[in-house]
Amino acid sequence: MALHLIKLAVGVDDLAHMKKVQAARRQERGQSARSPHWVYTRNSPRRAEDLLGGSLYWVVRGVIRCRQELVGFEEDFDEESGKKFCRIKLKRPLIETAPRACKPFQGWRYLEPDRAPPDLSSGDTADMPAEMAAELKRLGLL
Repeated sequence: MALHLIKLAVGVDDLAHMKKVQAARRQERGQSARSPHWVYTRNSPRRAEDLLGGSLYWVVRGVIRCRQELVGFEEDFDEESGKKFCRIKLKRPLIETAPRACKPFQGWRYLEPDRAPPDLSSGDTADMPAEMAAELKRLGLL
């Protein structure tokens, strides 16, 4: 199985807000309507080959809520600041996952496949408030 990444969605309130933020960022960058979503980060993953076929899991307000499939990585150099950076290329659809609490961290972290939350299917906790689903999960009721 492929390795995954996990990253905080800073300033994002919920999944609907995340979709709006990502669409606005693509528009700001002048990306076409069908282009993938790019996430910029300072450091390139050393285990990039292991990540292909995996996903980037998003932590929204302290809870892993969704993922996007990883497509690739590109290293680049910002001439203005003189610093290198990495673009993480993601498929655009957000795939909702079972909510799982996550402590804050900086940047991104690797996430082993056995620790990744499962995807939600229709009728799961998707209609439930995130806080309630997270509390039920913590109590072992979900």
